[in-house]
Amino acid sequence: FLGAGKPPMYGDYEAQRHWQEITYNLPIRQWYFNTSDNNLLYWGLDYPPLTAYHSLVCAYIAKLINPDWVALHTSRGYESQPHKLFMRTTVFVADLLVYIPAVILYCFSLKETSAKKKASTCALCILLYPGLILIDHGHFQYPLSLGLALWAVLCLSHDWDLLGSVAFCLALNYKQMELYHSLPFFCYLLGKCFKKGLKGKGLVLLAKLAGTVLLSFAACWLPFGTDVEQIMQVLRRLFPIDRGLFEACMFSSPTHCPDKVANIWCSLSVLIKIKNVISPRTQLKLSFAVTFLSLLPACIKLTVQPSLRGFKFALVSCALSFFLFSFQVHEKSILLVSVPVCLIINEIPFMATWFLLVSTFSLLPLLLKDGLLLAYAVTTPAFLAVCLASFSILDKTSAEDLQLKAFSLSLKGYVSWFKSFPRIVRSLFLLSLSLLGLLSVLSAAVPPPQSLPDLFPVAVAVVSCLHFLLFLVYFNVVILWDSRNRGQKKMS
Repeated sequence: FLGAGKPPMYGDYEAQRHWQEITYNLPIRQWYFNTSDNNLLYWGLDYPPLTAYHSLVCAYIAKLINPDWVALHTSRGYESQPHKLFMRTTVFVADLLVYIPAVILYCFSLKETSAKKKASTCALCILLYPGLILIDHGHFQYPLSLGLALWAVLCLSHDWDLLGSVAFCLALNYKQMELYHSLPFFCYLLGKCFKKGLKGKGLVLLAKLAGTVLLSFAACWLPFGTDVEQIMQVLRRLFPIDRGLFEACMFSSPTHCPDKVANIWCSLSVLIKIKNVISPRTQLKLSFAVTFLSLLPACIKLTVQPSLRGFKFALVSCALSFFLFSFQVHEKSILLVSVPVCLIINEIPFMATWFLLVSTFSLLPLLLKDGLLLAYAVTTPAFLAVCLASFSILDKTSAEDLQLKAFSLSLKGYVSWFKSFPRIVRSLFLLSLSLLGLLSVLSAAVPPPQSLPDLFPVAVAVVSCLHFLLFLVYFNVVILWDSRNRGQKKMS
């Protein structure tokens, strides 16, 4: 894993271990405050309370096995084979209890993949998505927030709206990045209330949903709710806006750039040093405005015409808008877009597979830093092979297969151009894969010129960003030109 054996921070593995140390040894009121026992500059807690509670549960188990693993101060940088086995086991248990069951049940619930063989191949493709596998291994993180979000989608697909709301609130209280998915949940449920009528059943449902959300948040924040300063400190840790627009994506130095994120701000910073020309507060306002405007069309459509199909596509579109335009984005945040894309891989297998390959490629600089080149080189072609075998993706490139038939009909005089559309799309796909493969080889095998030490990571970020912008346009076209309202169906 990244940072192993490298003081003073030791990497993300140490972050998870340190949170167990802090939550076990310190009272709750000190978890998010800087004290002599809790140096926030050394992997201070910066996730919501549910992450802290999970760390505390793991810490109690660790204490029973070996107290040295969570000893205050003296356990810093602790690395041993038994402890690594313990930490990996905790991740595996979280996978087995939360993420994997959600994926399998979702796939077996899909209406058009009711056959067990099709459902199992769909689940296999999702579980083999290399981005999540590689990041989980290299950065040591738990899949709980994504798993809980999947449970929320599954509940909503069966009209268990209150249970789905609880599941999503738990996801949001585990990682604040679940805000990427929050607006589609809000708009879909609000749209259902409007559809039922706000003078009757709709008002009752709205009241129940509001109560469910308030109770879920109250339960998660209860230990912090007695002190306003406690709540404010947690929020400051969750949303450190004073850092400015860039958290991990900083093209601030002509000779060194630590991490590259495939979003619009990092890509633009190759040409314009945004940090030098716009103040941090203005950066915040600009990113908020652009993000809001980019996701507004999909949210309006979902509110006016709530359907499960529209909800799933809106999850993708809104998460991608957040990734491309929002404040302080990390490379790993692309997983918040990729998991919703996995949910529609049965509907648009060609575009979903293409997106998931690009999303994995966008993580390449991070994977190289983690020493995961071999794993990347094995899992990515394997994923592509499984998708080719399971969905025959190259045969599903017509306008109808790509959910663009309504859009093509609206072009009227240009409809004839769509006759060659499948061939053009396949050619672009193969050209894209060739470019991704070439850049992968160059990044791994060719030393960059001394004058441009970050040439390949920047190229990966910019190429990925251009892909993501085109995907954003595509998903919004599908959403806005979809006149079918399938809200009454169990799954689309």
